[in-house]
Amino acid sequence: MLVGEVIEGVIAYCGNLAFDTGLPIDPATTRDRVTYGEDRLGVECTGIVTCIWPTVDVIRRAQELGANLVISHEALFWNHGDRRDVLAHNTAFHVKLRLLDEWAGTVWRCHDYIHAGIPTPDGTRADGIFYGFADKLGWTGNRVGDTFRALDYAVPTTTGRDLAELLVKKLGLNGTRIVGDASVPVSRVRIPMHILGVPEHDTAEINRMDEESIDALVTMEFIDFTTCEYIRDAAMLGLGKCAITVGHFNLEEPGMEYMTQWLPKALGDSCPRVDFVPKGDTYKYVIPA
Repeated sequence: MLVGEVIEGVIAYCGNLAFDTGLPIDPATTRDRVTYGEDRLGVECTGIVTCIWPTVDVIRRAQELGANLVISHEALFWNHGDRRDVLAHNTAFHVKLRLLDEWAGTVWRCHDYIHAGIPTPDGTRADGIFYGFADKLGWTGNRVGDTFRALDYAVPTTTGRDLAELLVKKLGLNGTRIVGDASVPVSRVRIPMHILGVPEHDTAEINRMDEESIDALVTMEFIDFTTCEYIRDAAMLGLGKCAITVGHFNLEEPGMEYMTQWLPKALGDSCPRVDFVPKGDTYKYVIPA
């Protein structure tokens, strides 16, 4: 199977309606493009590595495994469009590029298509990234509301602290942070997407948390104001709210690990060897002795 055929097979298996617009994914504007090695689409695929982000260590591991295709969810060169012109004088850019040249493989970003949905074992379709998170936590049967996006869960009652410890263990984290009441009983959990200080979006999350009796948020980006401020005040008022800050890449990485389960189905008997390579926790924690 050729590298280009692997990419075509993944696209055919996934949905084709963009997660952010609901419109058909436009090949001319999609984030899903070859970010390195476009001239090697016609070579035989010797192995596939899936990852959340093609770090230097991931590329080195792909080379060790003899894989010449890396399928990543996020950008290769640290900006959303993988623009190289803005990095023309950046030292790390040139060193990473030399590493890629030595490896001589292909990197393809799979973002929009995997978010557009994959078939699931129960015969439905779901966002491949968030379904992978639910599978990692053992929560596929706990999804409520919009099960396609898998952002809301009804879980067996636990505490905020115990939920945080579960996330650390299941996701292989170095630790995490809790905002609000760590002792609150938690039975409703929500992933609020990106809390970035946009008033309309963040206020909607605040009101949804109240109206739907959400006990805990498990967050990707999470700034210190808006929703974070609300959770702290709500906890001080005895309303029992907390947020556990996991981080964007840490939360979405299980979706790319789960990809190893469905790639053989998508590609059939000719599927090359598939390996998931974790990037490791984004964060390290310095705690005074």
